[in-house]
Amino acid sequence: MVNILVAEDDENLNKLVCSCLSAEGYSPCGCPNGAAALEKLAERKFDMIISDIMMPAVDGFALAAAVRSSDKSIPILFMTARDDMPSKQRGFRLGIDDYIVKPFDLGELVLRVRAILRRADIGRSKKLELGNLVMDEDEHTAYVDGEELPLTVREFDILFKLLSYPKKTFTRAKLMEELWDYDSSATSRTVDVYMAKLREKTAACTGFEIVTVHGLGYKAVLK
Repeated sequence: MVNILVAEDDENLNKLVCSCLSAEGYSPCGCPNGAAALEKLAERKFDMIISDIMMPAVDGFALAAAVRSSDKSIPILFMTARDDMPSKQRGFRLGIDDYIVKPFDLGELVLRVRAILRRADIGRSKKLELGNLVMDEDEHTAYVDGEELPLTVREFDILFKLLSYPKKTFTRAKLMEELWDYDSSATSRTVDVYMAKLREKTAACTGFEIVTVHGLGYKAVLK
């Protein structure tokens, strides 16, 4: 059973979302705010978090920051009335996976939940196949049409990260935090150089493309 934590201070919406998720076969747990959500996260394991932004005590931003400080992989979906770009940028920089704006259709919410969980399953896998590309994380090898792709260790790690979470935007700062040493002299420009090299080396790949998200960073989009 997939356990989903729902943090939403609107009691009716919280119940509605939980009821919808239950009907789809998930096991939701509703919390009235971020503080209660953090308490639940300390008690048991969840497979995904759905959170409002504007909540009393601990808001969605603070909740996401607290979660990401200890768990880099659990999927987080923001559902909020805030449709401004600064809020979206802040959320993605904190490491959320997706963003849905209120009012939303419950059917769309379910579709997003399914997509996010599917991407998370890929991310937990050690092997990845997209189009004519095959990557093995344990062996640190990549093949295109059976021919080995000459990637450096860091190029491999960046590409595997992007492809493990297709459509998820990774900021330059996030990539540097996860894939470069803290004492590294790397800058955001360094990330851009690596992306240019990866685009060149993966030009023959048929299953995806690396897209620049202006003002944020990069993401992989499946073809």
